[in-house]
Amino acid sequence: MTLEQTISVNQFGQSLIDIEHLLKMFESFENNYRRDFLSGLLFMIMQSKPNDADIEQAIESSKLKSTHTPCIIIKKGVADSNLKKLIVLREDEILKVLRLLLALFKIAYKRRFELEFEDTHKWWYWDLSKEEIINKIIALNE
Repeated sequence: MTLEQTISVNQFGQSLIDIEHLLKMFESFENNYRRDFLSGLLFMIMQSKPNDADIEQAIESSKLKSTHTPCIIIKKGVADSNLKKLIVLREDEILKVLRLLLALFKIAYKRRFELEFEDTHKWWYWDLSKEEIINKIIALNE
């Protein structure tokens, strides 16, 4: 996942961009890169420390039917091993997986964001609505 993509996902977590922006970005990727992107998203989710209590809200927020395969898998818990099962599902499930993982990320991220907003060591919790902050992040990572 590129830095710009990581910033976009964090902006989604801060409700600065909508899911449609990320879906369009994802759909523009070549198939083999989509799995890499999902792996990066999974890493970001684990950093945000989701918990099993987030599962039902994530399913509801994703607007997926609870009977869809990704939803059935995630109901087993947000342990890393269960989430990894999602990113290897068939290609025809991949957009559902993305929607579900983004919903889970946003829930966990918002909780962490409230605790760590403006932590000088964690740029992903800075105010990403400001262009000067984005430029600073890019400069720090060059």
